[in-house]
Amino acid sequence: MAIPWRHCWRWTTGATSTSVLETICGFNGRSATFAALSLRGTGAVAGSGKERLFSRPEDTTSIGNYMLTSRHKSRLLYPTQKPCCCKRIHSDAKLKDPFTLAQKDLNHLYDDIKKELLVSKSELKSLCDYYFDGKGKAFRPMIVVLMARACNIHSNRDGDLLPGQRSIAMISEMIHTASLVHDDVIDGSDKRRGKTTISEVWGERKAILAGDFILSAASMALARIGNNTVVSVLSQVIEDLVRGEFMQLGSKENESERFKHYLEKSFKKTASLIANSCKAVSILVNSDPEVQEIAFQYGRNVGIAFQLVDDVLDFTACASQLGKPSATDLKLGLATGPVLFACQQFPELHAMIMRRFSTTGDVDRAWQYVLESDGVDQTNYLAQSYCREAIRQISLLRPSPERDALIRLTEMVLTRDK
Repeated sequence: MAIPWRHCWRWTTGATSTSVLETICGFNGRSATFAALSLRGTGAVAGSGKERLFSRPEDTTSIGNYMLTSRHKSRLLYPTQKPCCCKRIHSDAKLKDPFTLAQKDLNHLYDDIKKELLVSKSELKSLCDYYFDGKGKAFRPMIVVLMARACNIHSNRDGDLLPGQRSIAMISEMIHTASLVHDDVIDGSDKRRGKTTISEVWGERKAILAGDFILSAASMALARIGNNTVVSVLSQVIEDLVRGEFMQLGSKENESERFKHYLEKSFKKTASLIANSCKAVSILVNSDPEVQEIAFQYGRNVGIAFQLVDDVLDFTACASQLGKPSATDLKLGLATGPVLFACQQFPELHAMIMRRFSTTGDVDRAWQYVLESDGVDQTNYLAQSYCREAIRQISLLRPSPERDALIRLTEMVLTRDK
């Protein structure tokens, strides 16, 4: 008889790696201190000889003390390559491609979503189906599917998805898409995923209603799962999305509070959906809170890293790669990671941040300051530290192709160009 997996143990495969995954773990010296500060509340406590595995969901990165001592370029972070601490955990030769591994479960994703959005009014149907054309990356459902299978195997089940887990993957994409529709109205965007936004084609009023309808359909699908805990966890996502949007409307005068504000906003707007969806699929198969927290913390750290890289791409990728105009954040008055780091070398940015780059020439000057600073590099290093923590968390699960694919996914997050 199989013994149930009541506790989480650190599993290893004894393999080695020589890719970007080594860079993820290549911090030392001042960089190691920075990683510890940036991951406060997510796990590792540098120099303590101990690991605090879990934190409250609302814990956010606080690196203010470090930033206040980083006024000069010579004192900023410069990571030195060292042997990767995760070498003995995984191997690129053995890690599965996440998209390939999840493809079978995602083949009918968009058809299933369209069934949930089935309405008789043709215009509303066209609005709701607009982004569910099968051309999206389905990044969030992919993570949910892989996490579900990894948790199933960890819990001594076969890897097949439960119906509720499959529904959560679908719901995650519906909530994400509804938030994009609303974001485009708020931001006045005219491009999304390389095509004209819904608000540009049908107008803002109909776009808002379409986003609301998608959310309502997702809520009905969520209720049909029939698990009150899962309903509570995923309802938190919608609250976080709204709170994150309100946070984005404001800024902080104090530099340390400003960065904490930015990262908390990033969690609520981006990472909460991934983290809570991962937790939801684990709840359906395992009652152990440690397993559920592993799933949550993996999603949280990958989600924040994803947003940090997205903020970097706003400065480094051209519009054709992103599917939307570059420098979008600056034009919207938003100070993201690269700008906040650049402000340490160019204090002139402080006044621009507080007036949300509203004066003529602010956007161009801020752009130039970022490019002349180490802001992009420092944001990338911070994303690496979050991915390192994601790897540490998911490595606590029993080995499986899906678990290893989630490890591989952290590398893909860091190296993506769109």
